Amino acid sequence: MVFTSLCLTSSCKNGAKESSESNTIQNQTVVDDNEKLYRPNFHFTPKEGWMNDPNGMFYYNGYYHLYFQHYPDSTVWGPMHWGHATSTDLISWKEQPIALYPDEMGFIFSGSAVVDAQNTSGFSEENKTPVIAMFTHHDMEAEKAGRIDDETQSIAYSLDEGLNFTKYKENPVIKNPNIPDFRDPKVNWDEEREQWTMVLAAGQEIKFYASKDLKKWELLSTFGDGIGNHDGVWECPDFFPLPVEDTEETKWVLLVSINPGGPNSGSATQYFVGDFDGKTFKIDEDFQKAQAKEHTFWVDHGRDNYAGVTWSNVTTSKGGRLFIGWMSNWLYANQVPTEAWRSATTIARELGLIKGTDTYRLISNPVKELNDYRAKKISDTAMSIKGKTVLATTNTIDLSKTEINFEIPDVTNGMYTFTLSNSLGDALKFGYDASEKQFFVNRNKSGKIDFSDKFSDRISRAPRTAGSNDLMGKVLL
Repeated sequence: MVFTSLCLTSSCKNGAKESSESNTIQNQTVVDDNEKLYRPNFHFTPKEGWMNDPNGMFYYNGYYHLYFQHYPDSTVWGPMHWGHATSTDLISWKEQPIALYPDEMGFIFSGSAVVDAQNTSGFSEENKTPVIAMFTHHDMEAEKAGRIDDETQSIAYSLDEGLNFTKYKENPVIKNPNIPDFRDPKVNWDEEREQWTMVLAAGQEIKFYASKDLKKWELLSTFGDGIGNHDGVWECPDFFPLPVEDTEETKWVLLVSINPGGPNSGSATQYFVGDFDGKTFKIDEDFQKAQAKEHTFWVDHGRDNYAGVTWSNVTTSKGGRLFIGWMSNWLYANQVPTEAWRSATTIARELGLIKGTDTYRLISNPVKELNDYRAKKISDTAMSIKGKTVLATTNTIDLSKTEINFEIPDVTNGMYTFTLSNSLGDALKFGYDASEKQFFVNRNKSGKIDFSDKFSDRISRAPRTAGSNDLMGKVLL
């Protein structure tokens, strides 16, 4: 096996701080040790309490806003609030006060937020630009009574750039038409038609709505019958246009999270590519043909990326979208072994669209801002490897905050396995099986795994669809 390059970048600057307690201080509490062991450096985590879906993401006056499903009083799921964090670079986050609390109408489930720059809602005061959050009210009393109309859609507005919200006095703005799992509104501004477009999960379908003022909504169409993966509940949709790279073409992309039914069991996110005429989303013919062969197109095949959505009002330099997901899986989310807090977000990504040999495919890459956290390059060499070789040790890299980039030419044959291990016998294995054209991750010895029999019960696999024989990879530790 020959590496044309292996780059190890360590000691990332300005990263999230580790526990303020040092290893030399005696009698550290279990929480302190837990904090040091498990809180990640590249991913957002709440200071304390439970989190799941990312919500309400927008960009305004130099800040990216991230809201999230949050229960501050426990590390397991409970009455849902909207937590809030802000960042200038999508990597370092500052947690803000809770933005939305449960009320007499129910818990505050997932939704979205938009900057109403034209004041279409009429909520502006003293020329302040309103930020409108749209979310699902979940009535637990109705759920306990066995009613299926336990979810309605409501809005709230902020006049201080998303820090504090006032709930609309005429909520709900969309009542439940007697449909279960009627939730997770995702709103975007449709520039071409000068209207707000919203997608909403409704059982096993997605409903499309439009509004001029974010208060009165018109049902446009329904999508999903007989299309895509229906092995679980449809949730957390997103809908946006994407330019097709290296063409003059633009297509619309619909994201739909599903639980269960993921490619490696549990939670995952599927996507569809097509066209939108302002009322109806029609799946692309080539995409539909390819989908008939592959059954489902997934945003990725990892077990820990669910409910991901995009920032509502910002694009990349190529017209792509910025995306972030919840880094967990409902199979074991409530059992992950952390004490003060539980769950994290994925790394923010740039989503793009390419035209492959058979159809359109969604691509994603870590945001470029991650490069700003590189401190020093440890190694950048070409090497020939036969059999088992130690590439680096903790004498040269800090495994708590390291980026590994590698390139392998001509991966037409063989098995390429990377192992991260320690003296205790813990090991995480990942790599590429050329004979099966599959990537794989094996975490059955990756430290503390006995908290759930679902966490490491299988090797996760993902197909490689690229036509090139050269393989490039990036690993964030």
